[in-house]
Amino acid sequence: MDNRYNRQLQLPGFGAEAQQKLSKARVLVVGAGGLGVPVLQYLVGMGIGTLGMVDGDHISLTNLHRQVLYSTLEVGQLKVEVAAQKLAQLNPEIRLNSYPTHLTPQNALEIMEGYDLIIDATDNFEARYLINDACVLLGKPFVYGALHQYEGQVSVFNLEGGPTYRCLYPTTPSAQEIPDCNTAGVLGVVPGLVGLQQALEAVKVLTGIGKSLSGYLLMLDYLNQSQYKIKLKANPDNQCITSLQDSYAVASCTTVPEVTAAELYEWVGNGKKMLLLDVREQDEYVQGHLQKSLLTPLSVFRNQMEHLPQHLPIITICQKGSRSRKAAEMLLENEAAAEVYSLAGGMEAWQTQLRNKLVVK
Repeated sequence: MDNRYNRQLQLPGFGAEAQQKLSKARVLVVGAGGLGVPVLQYLVGMGIGTLGMVDGDHISLTNLHRQVLYSTLEVGQLKVEVAAQKLAQLNPEIRLNSYPTHLTPQNALEIMEGYDLIIDATDNFEARYLINDACVLLGKPFVYGALHQYEGQVSVFNLEGGPTYRCLYPTTPSAQEIPDCNTAGVLGVVPGLVGLQQALEAVKVLTGIGKSLSGYLLMLDYLNQSQYKIKLKANPDNQCITSLQDSYAVASCTTVPEVTAAELYEWVGNGKKMLLLDVREQDEYVQGHLQKSLLTPLSVFRNQMEHLPQHLPIITICQKGSRSRKAAEMLLENEAAAEVYSLAGGMEAWQTQLRNKLVVK
């Protein structure tokens, strides 16, 4: 066995048997961002046999304060492609599988089926409920991690009859209940600390050492350096899932009309008169935006609404669709009769479906 693992092999209760289990394990990490980066680095370093990475995002400048696997020169490149190159250098013995896409109800079961353990390193509720339901259907455990500003949560779900994510949060929250990390912020080191806890739980589940967090939710407050565990109770009804939902989109209390990337592309091609408002921050905007779109960050959007023309249809645009919905809601609250649309899935959906058509960098 490669002597790169000597320090682990010397541990009482670990040894060659546990290392062998790691070398045979197949782990899928959904998300190669703030949580995913430390998970990927440490699992590769520790000798996981096969590691899959699912992420359709490109590296942005705002990622770098917490996603320290990437560099400034790599801004704009696909995360999974850059990660695969660097992780292969860290440990060439590992088999790496890259999936440069977002997990969807259409591809989740096919991608996840070949893995022993799933790690949820995402940053949104839609993905978490999708991962949960797919794991229940496939009979696979998953390691959960989430964060907000200075705080984090970690647990293990669907392990040997233990609680699922729906035992913690039975139903999807509304859009108004969801904190937006783009405006709430996050301290750079916090995702790293939460991701390390997830990597630790993955190793415990795979090797059988120690006691996992199955049945408990670990609450972490890094600002005050405190933590505690909440005991979770399994609800057998949450195992009664027969299929994935068609969509896991978070419901909004305000009905905002949406336009798909394909529809908007057709509108532009037909010469439809409209106003495109990009509500992301400037550093996101300069990395790639639609032609003739105006930068109107959500952080200052309310102050600028009164200066917008009222006679044109307005399409709001962001990275994934959440901020654009909020901007559209503000416009409709101000003028209920306005013709307003939010770009469904944001620039990520546009570039997934249409690549760089009409995109200015």
